[in-house]
Amino acid sequence: MVDLSRPSAPRIVAVANQKGGVGKTTTAINLAAGLVECGCRVLVVDLDPQGNASTGLGVEDRDWTTYDLVIDDALLEAVIQETEIDGLYIIPSTVDLSSADIELISNEKRSFLLHDALRQTGMDAFRFDYILIDCPPSLNLLTVNAMVAADSVLIPLQSEFFALEGLSQLMLTVREVRQTANPDLRIEGVVLTMFDNRNNLSRQVEKDARDNLGEMVFKTKIPRNVRVSEAPSYALPVLQYDSGSLGAMAYRHLAREMLQKHRKMAA
Repeated sequence: MVDLSRPSAPRIVAVANQKGGVGKTTTAINLAAGLVECGCRVLVVDLDPQGNASTGLGVEDRDWTTYDLVIDDALLEAVIQETEIDGLYIIPSTVDLSSADIELISNEKRSFLLHDALRQTGMDAFRFDYILIDCPPSLNLLTVNAMVAADSVLIPLQSEFFALEGLSQLMLTVREVRQTANPDLRIEGVVLTMFDNRNNLSRQVEKDARDNLGEMVFKTKIPRNVRVSEAPSYALPVLQYDSGSLGAMAYRHLAREMLQKHRKMAA
């Protein structure tokens, strides 16, 4: 029986691409900031041992991390931290997470640990609207955990040569997870990052992506913008670092486009 006294569950989106340097972490933290601007309560789960999302949101206290949540079943109250941005929270990461794959191998529920952790009844008290999982740049057991936990997968795609070639393995992994562990998993969409409209290659990548993937590609494109690159060194999303920059406006549009898509689906 459904417990009608429980608030609606947050929508969980895994931000994934096995290729590094495509704007995955940048998209996770700035999309989160854009959703917060739209009135949402958002949790970022840093599942990358590099911990760039944690750094980009100014997290210094990493005594409790995603490693503790996934491996040691730590309490949500211990691992979830507030950021400087009202309504935006994070579970930080450290390099400890790099050993998680080896430690998870012998666990029978190894693919479901993050799924179960994020669906504890204790999560209700936080009343999150969205949980964004920043995945590592590989298709390892941590990324599989993210996909099993998620409702959908958002794929940042860098506007460069060979960009589409790497998508096939990611799509195959999504299909395998759908067949074995999470039948409701879907592709949230593909977002073009580091886009330069003056560059023929960027325009060709966009054409190829839209020809091959159709409506799966978001209308919003994230431009190559120096303010987006500078913001992490100030431990801020670009929306707070330079609110009027092209990068900030693009991530704002992406957040609104995603919300509009979800409202249409719910109607």
